[in-house]
Amino acid sequence: MPKMKTKSAVKKRFKVTATGKVKVQAAGKRHGMIKRSNKFIRKARGTMVLSDPDTKIVKQFMPYSR
Repeated sequence: MPKMKTKSAVKKRFKVTATGKVKVQAAGKRHGMIKRSNKFIRKARGTMVLSDPDTKIVKQFMPYSR
């Protein structure tokens, strides 16, 4: 059987931690910052871990991750 391909969009947007959790950049930080509150901008800094149902979906597109 040939190798399965990883979805290109997924490998650009997600990373898998050593324990198998999926890290993702916080949403809503690309443009339109003027209408967002300072609290929102602070909280959207850095990365966060996806919830379990979302992790299940993302891992379907990453066949060789843990």
